[in-house]
Amino acid sequence: MVKGKVKLNEVIISKAIIETYFKELIRNLSVDVVIAGAGPAGLTAAYYLAKAGAKTIIFERTLRPGGGIAGGGMMFNKIVVQDGGLSVLKELDIRYTQYQKGYYVAEALEALGQLLAKSIKKGAKLYNVISVEDVMIRAEKITGVVINWSAVEMAKLHVDPLTIKSKFVIDTTGHAAEVVKIVERKIGPSLFTETGSFVGEKPMWAEAGEQLIMNNTKEVYHNLYVAGMAANAVFGSPRMGPIFGGMFLSGKKAADLILKRL
Repeated sequence: MVKGKVKLNEVIISKAIIETYFKELIRNLSVDVVIAGAGPAGLTAAYYLAKAGAKTIIFERTLRPGGGIAGGGMMFNKIVVQDGGLSVLKELDIRYTQYQKGYYVAEALEALGQLLAKSIKKGAKLYNVISVEDVMIRAEKITGVVINWSAVEMAKLHVDPLTIKSKFVIDTTGHAAEVVKIVERKIGPSLFTETGSFVGEKPMWAEAGEQLIMNNTKEVYHNLYVAGMAANAVFGSPRMGPIFGGMFLSGKKAADLILKRL
């Protein structure tokens, strides 16, 4: 052992992880905003919310945050962003090159790394391997979420969950729009979106999908917002593939809408 170095103790290492994790989780049992899904829209929303001082936590069911951004297009780990999304790339210090007029290419993994680092450094808390399995509703308003370990869900174990209180919830779970589907099952389609019920995304059409995603980013039930691909899925708009400007801007719009109410 090198003189002056602390001798490592496995129990202390375990205690440091457990104690630090649960102290932080306890501090976040009541927050301003819960975001379900740590994809590009969710992480962007978290960045702008936390930057403005909103107490924000993200729950990601998988081990690796990022949703589909890390794979770029068909596992070619590049993403394309159009003119509108450049402002987000610049603010997050994500490097890009112009491919041709109106098309900009960025490294998918750098984009993900910056989204994670910037949102966490601004104060957002990210909990991976935790799923949102239900919501809390009081007086026809979303008041929080119900969470459980993703491994419990995968193993189909009967283990009761825990709850997180929040003023707002954003569903950024991608194509599945999981939180929206939960709410629809609980309250019925008659009280839900202006479309009457969950529609599901249409075939790929990048131009239409990128335009409609901003219109679709909105409150769909009291205190529940949708952003990213979940927004297009809820309102039956086309998917857009590996172009991500709309995803970033959708996350930012969701954050802006909530911040006005906070």
